[in-house]
Amino acid sequence: MTAEELQSLIAAGLPCEHIEVSGDGRHWSALIVSPAFEGRRAIQRHQMVYATLGQRIHTDEVHALSMKTLTPAEWAAQR
Repeated sequence: MTAEELQSLIAAGLPCEHIEVSGDGRHWSALIVSPAFEGRRAIQRHQMVYATLGQRIHTDEVHALSMKTLTPAEWAAQR
């Protein structure tokens, strides 16, 4: 899997205002900015992202994914 493929999978499952994905093919890092994260705790946000990946997480196609999940307001405050 490529970074672009992983980014597309996440974007297909969540409304994303911004998304960056990098990694080596098994270990990934992602910055995901979505209004869907509003009012949710970090663990809930991560579960939402994992849900977009479905079986790819369980079959080890995506071995590890480190995430920074932000709402648009949180992202704007960090810029």
